[in-house]
Amino acid sequence: MPKIKVGLIGVGNCASALVQGVYYYRDSEKKKYTGLRYPNIGGFYPEDIEFVCAFDIAEGKVGKDLSEAIFASPNNVQKFADVPKTDVIVFKGPVMDGLNEYTKNLVKVDPSKEVDVAEKLKESGAEIVVNLLPGGAQKASLWYAEEALKAGCAFINATPTIIASDSKWSKRFYEARLPVIGDDLMDQIGATFIHRAVLEALNKRGVLISETYQLDVGGGTESADIERAWGTKRKIKTKTIKSTLPYMASIVAGSTDFVEFLGNRRDSFIWISGIYFGGAPFELELRLTTFDAPNAGSILLDVIRATKIALNRREAGHILPISAYAFKHPTKILPINEAEKLFEEYVK
Repeated sequence: MPKIKVGLIGVGNCASALVQGVYYYRDSEKKKYTGLRYPNIGGFYPEDIEFVCAFDIAEGKVGKDLSEAIFASPNNVQKFADVPKTDVIVFKGPVMDGLNEYTKNLVKVDPSKEVDVAEKLKESGAEIVVNLLPGGAQKASLWYAEEALKAGCAFINATPTIIASDSKWSKRFYEARLPVIGDDLMDQIGATFIHRAVLEALNKRGVLISETYQLDVGGGTESADIERAWGTKRKIKTKTIKSTLPYMASIVAGSTDFVEFLGNRRDSFIWISGIYFGGAPFELELRLTTFDAPNAGSILLDVIRATKIALNRREAGHILPISAYAFKHPTKILPINEAEKLFEEYVK
């Protein structure tokens, strides 16, 4: 089958894990596909994904082959696959709001001239654009969505900027006969997924939840974006967790702090309190330690291949079966099992 041609917006840790993942699963010795839920989606395997262009602003990444840029500072994701030269040179995109007072100390902006993004997307033959910008880069994310429309590309928004779930944007992509998927990617084994799964299980067993919170500490550039942690990201995470329960409870989710020596590691803390039979009280605490970037890889591989299916079917606008399965803020937040069933039926 033909390759799935993908453009990357942002060559940070998540992009590094994604690119490495494609080459990791190309290795014939890795054909067991450990770590993937869906090795085959609609006849497409991870090795069918081809990266054809990429954009960033950081010195040390811009102008470099993608195989080098994914390991350049400030990226700190562990190397788990050898990536050969791709002949894909990372282009300079606009800075806009891609840096704040915290991340500007971690990233030195490349002095080269910005390229015409839509034109470069067209020249590369990209059919799907994956937005992996920092969560706080809302203006830049919206700008790149415009460029994807100009270039005639499907758009996957992994950031918390509201695009795919915005009816106006969905309509524009629908009119352009292009899929738009998102918003805010849910990790394979992330705190939001674990939090929702535990709350769903407790609720089904008749337990009444009164209070719960979810806190994260990490050392990647995403964690350094404190404005993001207390802005859109926190609102989306809290809304997602609230949707799990059929009643009101005191819920806070998504508060993040930056601990540089953690590197790409993330420590997540979940606390739940409530009552069960006879009004007896309980408290539950969970701690989850993961490497941040690989957590996005498996889900992104699923989303990219499912988006290719949507393109082949000539479906357009917001695609709920993909978005509800893989993102925290689709147009409709569904229970985990229902979202997964909808996705599986869609990609058959």
